[in-house]
Amino acid sequence: MLDNISFANPEFFWLLLLLPLAVLWYFYKRKEQVASLKIPTIKGFANTGFLPKLKPLLFVLRLLALAAIIVAIARPQTEDISTKTKTTKGIDIVMAIDVSSSMLARDLKPNRLAALKEVAAEFIKERPNDRIGLVAYAGEAYTKTPITSDKAIVLRALRDITYGQLNDGTAIGMGLATSVNRLKESKASSKIIILLTDGVNNSGFIEPQTAADLAIEYGIKTYTIGLGTNGNALSPVAYNSDGSFRYGMRQVEIDEDLLKDIAKSTGGKFFRATDNEKLEAIYDEINKLEKTEIEEFKYYKYEEKFRSWVLLAGALLLLEWLLRNTIFRSFI
Repeated sequence: MLDNISFANPEFFWLLLLLPLAVLWYFYKRKEQVASLKIPTIKGFANTGFLPKLKPLLFVLRLLALAAIIVAIARPQTEDISTKTKTTKGIDIVMAIDVSSSMLARDLKPNRLAALKEVAAEFIKERPNDRIGLVAYAGEAYTKTPITSDKAIVLRALRDITYGQLNDGTAIGMGLATSVNRLKESKASSKIIILLTDGVNNSGFIEPQTAADLAIEYGIKTYTIGLGTNGNALSPVAYNSDGSFRYGMRQVEIDEDLLKDIAKSTGGKFFRATDNEKLEAIYDEINKLEKTEIEEFKYYKYEEKFRSWVLLAGALLLLEWLLRNTIFRSFI
C-alpha cells in the first residue's frame, strides 16, 4: 500500500528535527518549574495517586500533533501513471527465404532451413510495432504472406515453409523482385528486405541486378545473408528409392560478390552466417540497426493524502485540550 506513496514537498521533513529539540526543552523547563519544599515529614498528606504522573501525556499528544502537521505539509500523495504509445516511424519488412534443396544441408543444426526458421521467429517476435511479410523462393518465388501487423499469421506461415513447395534451384533475382513487389506500395517511412540464400543465382527470368535496381527505385533497403559454412557441408546429393535424400559432402558455394553488390547498392549490409550462433547474431544486429521510433505519452494522476494527517493533528490537539481542562486541570 505504501509503495506508491510519494511526497510533493519532502524538503519539509527537516522540521521533524524540531521534535527532539522540543523534548529537550520540555524537560529543561519542567525542571525549572518544579518548586521544592523541605518539610520534616509528609505524614498526613493524602495519596494523590498515579494521575499526576500521566501529565507528560499532554506533551506527547502535542508532539504527535506537530509530527502529523509536518507530514501534512510534506503533502503525501498517491501516484497513478498510465502510458500510451504511438508508433511514429514504422518499418515494413519482407523476409525472402531460400527454400532450395541445399537449405537442408546440415552444417547448421539440425539443418540450414530449420535453424533459419527458429532465428527468424525470434526476430519477428521482437518487432511488435512493424509489419512483416514472407517470400519463399527456390527455382521460382511466391509470396507466403503479405506484409501484416498480425505476428501470429506471420509466425504460422513461417512454420509452414518447407522444401518441396517450389521447383528446385536458386532464383535470387526472383526472390528479390517478388519482395520488392510486396513493398513498392508501402507508405511506411522505412522499407527493408532481408534476403537469405545459401547458393548462387542459377534460375529465374529476372536478373538479381535488375531486381536490385527496382529496390533502389522504390527506396527499399536490402540486407543480404549468405548461409553456409566455409568449405564442405553434408548436403543432399541424390534421392533414395523411398524419395528421401541421400546426403554427401559438397562444396559450399555462395555468390558473396553478388550479395555484397545488392546490399551496397540499396543501402543495406551483407552478412555471412557460418553457424547457428552467427546467424542469430546477424538477426540481432539487423534488429538493432532498424529501430522503430515510438512516442510514449505518460499521464500522471495524483491523489492528495494530507487531509487525513491534518484531521489527525486536529484530533490530537483537541484531545490534549480536553484532558488539560478536565482530568489534569487540578495538576496544572
